[in-house]
Amino acid sequence: MLFFRRSIIPAMCAIAFVLQSLQAAEPARRFIAADSSRGRVAIIGEDGKTEWDYKIGPLHDLHVLPNGHVLLQTSWTDVAEVNPANNEIVWRYDAKSRPENKDKALEIHAFQRLANGTTMVAESGPGNVVEIGADLKLVHSMSLQVTQPDAHRDTRLVRKLASGTYLVCHEGDGLVREYDPSGKTVWEYAVPLFDRKPAGGHGVEAFGNQCFSAVRLPSGNTLIGTGNGHSILEVTPAGQIIWSLHQNDLPGIQLAWVTSLQVLPSGNILINNCHAGPTNPQLIEVSRMKRVVWSFTDFDRFGDSLTNSQILSVDGHAVPLSGEKLLR
Repeated sequence: MLFFRRSIIPAMCAIAFVLQSLQAAEPARRFIAADSSRGRVAIIGEDGKTEWDYKIGPLHDLHVLPNGHVLLQTSWTDVAEVNPANNEIVWRYDAKSRPENKDKALEIHAFQRLANGTTMVAESGPGNVVEIGADLKLVHSMSLQVTQPDAHRDTRLVRKLASGTYLVCHEGDGLVREYDPSGKTVWEYAVPLFDRKPAGGHGVEAFGNQCFSAVRLPSGNTLIGTGNGHSILEVTPAGQIIWSLHQNDLPGIQLAWVTSLQVLPSGNILINNCHAGPTNPQLIEVSRMKRVVWSFTDFDRFGDSLTNSQILSVDGHAVPLSGEKLLR
């Protein structure tokens, strides 16, 4: 019996050491996320603690800028740049103040600070993509092509690419369209229904092709978050799907309304899993092998409408906030 006790104690200590090592090796992420249902945007540190939070209204886009400021929405018609150090609004654009938008139904679902300092804003309803200078003067305007104009559904995320074209997610029309600066279509992709019938709702039971996000990859392919299609699709310029992740591909997880996406330097993909309910994570990082690398579930600080996020660091290493390596 004494021999048994002497042999088992070192073994138990070794097991405890291994378990502690595994816990220490758990991936850590610093990120910003926004949830309209809780009316908050927050930066969460790698230690899991809230570093900063800010009151918001409805929101469908979100950016941390290279200067550390946050570009966000305060309403459907206002975009603001906020300094987290003191919550000062250092720049603000009110789309309703433009004479061209007077008395028009208007909602903003996408915006982006460009390398030249101007801010791109998609104005759903009027159907424009505009670029606004730091002095709030109009620098450029382009008209969108929308089959059935609707201020709430004309667009979701829009990004101006390094080529100068605009990659636009048309939620209501169920397609991603790329425009040149004059408004001419240079590429488009209709999000498929995969021989299924649309189903109403917002959660895992819903189904459709109301796309939310599109990321142009260095390969020239496009990564698409299909909204209530519960999937991520990588399509070639010819429209061929060469990689996909569908609703039930991840063990123990269901995808619901797939909103914003981010491709990390590792090639892993951050997925915002909106309206999926408390039994599913709100944020999921997956590898190209469809393995869950990291996930986040917190229904105390955030709710079931966590639409937008951005990972800022991975295991202590900062993620680019601008340039060609920023893919989101």
